[in-house]
Amino acid sequence: MSESRSNRSQPQPPSSSESRSASRSDSRNGSTNGSPHRPEPGGAPVLLSPGAVASVRLVKAGREKVRYDARVLDDDGVRVTVEAPWALPTTRDFGFVRFEPGDVFTEHYWRDRWYSVKEVRDAHGGLKGWYCDITRPVLATGDGALVSEDLDLDLWRSADGGDVRRLDEDEFADSGLAERDPLAAARAAGALDELEALARGDGFTALIAPRD
Repeated sequence: MSESRSNRSQPQPPSSSESRSASRSDSRNGSTNGSPHRPEPGGAPVLLSPGAVASVRLVKAGREKVRYDARVLDDDGVRVTVEAPWALPTTRDFGFVRFEPGDVFTEHYWRDRWYSVKEVRDAHGGLKGWYCDITRPVLATGDGALVSEDLDLDLWRSADGGDVRRLDEDEFADSGLAERDPLAAARAAGALDELEALARGDGFTALIAPRD
């Protein structure tokens, strides 16, 4: 995620890199290849209870960059959905969207997909759009944390679906991931293509629809 999406000291906007400065932590998570939160093969997922408060931990290149609390809305074992407000007292204008006090982010994470989707609404419930991060599959931990590792690529979809834009491809190219972990880089690029196709087509609503 680019530096423009910074400054979040409590639960905040869809972000996944050092650009969101909240209660930052430089603690490392025992990674050897930029995957500090990979579960044991075959291990059963830890489920988060609806209504509980999860600690969302956003990781980049093996280092935790930001942590914030979010309320768990649902966890079906594959997709986890949480909600967190934009807590910054000031407005951030990114040109294609403004994040401001009162905005609420409903954040969808998957254990089997290489992206997350954040729905952004204003204080009156009006939909602004969706900010999407390309990430490794998320991990929920036994201590109530939700760990998501950012892979730099992002995508924005406006509320009416008319503006779909790929973001931070230069940052991704400069990250060195293709050299360090070619498989992960290929999965990330493929995930962005998949997400863009969904955002431009009819599958995006179904992707984030509530589960029965």
